[in-house]
Amino acid sequence: MKSEFKYAFLTGFHIRGPVFIVVFIMDTVFLTLGSLGLLPFAAQVTAVSLGGVGIAAMFAANILGDVAIARRMFSAPESFLYALTPVPRRKILLASVITMAVMDIVAMVFVISMQVGLSFNLAGKGTWLAVQNAINTNSPYIGYAVWLFFMIIAGYLLALMIIFFCVTARKSFLYQKPAGGFLAVLLGFGCLYAANILMLVLAPFSEVSRYGFLITLSIINGAAFPVMLLLILLEAAVLFIFTSKLMERKINL
Repeated sequence: MKSEFKYAFLTGFHIRGPVFIVVFIMDTVFLTLGSLGLLPFAAQVTAVSLGGVGIAAMFAANILGDVAIARRMFSAPESFLYALTPVPRRKILLASVITMAVMDIVAMVFVISMQVGLSFNLAGKGTWLAVQNAINTNSPYIGYAVWLFFMIIAGYLLALMIIFFCVTARKSFLYQKPAGGFLAVLLGFGCLYAANILMLVLAPFSEVSRYGFLITLSIINGAAFPVMLLLILLEAAVLFIFTSKLMERKINL
């Protein structure tokens, strides 16, 4: 399992690593100089603009890095090596999904946080103090923000598993089927719709609204947050099991 994480990390880092290093150095230099008051206003405006470009570049690099990790399992010639490796597919899939999620989330949290810091420097130190006072005043809501952060991570894992499930379906039982790619896309929408319907489990803790064939929940009880987090993780786990089973049976490379 350790080797699977290492190979997944190296595959993804090969693309996003140089971008992250460049953005890290640029944002760190600008933020440090701005915090020390060594940057004029025009330079701070430039720093904020370049920070926004860095976010876009990091986002694109994350997508390319994730595609590279996925290709090694589903596209020749890299996938031949993993197909012949005497390792359960679930271990390769688990290492790939966790690596993608961790690298994506860490990179984006960093670049967005640095951009916020650059914006505070541009707006003036008084803005940062005002934000600190607002946080102290609304400290009871910090717990909700933490739950929201974890639910975003869980939702990202679920999104990755839906994508992997659809790609695996396209490479297995939908292989050489008429309009197989279209059916795989429909399967993905079906997974999203099922996940949306399953949210009705939280109806006792929230207000339910319907928009066409979709539903939305307005949470009115804090107890819904851990239940929602558990539900999203359970959905991702179910998709992981189905995907790994399909990968074990047959994948057409």
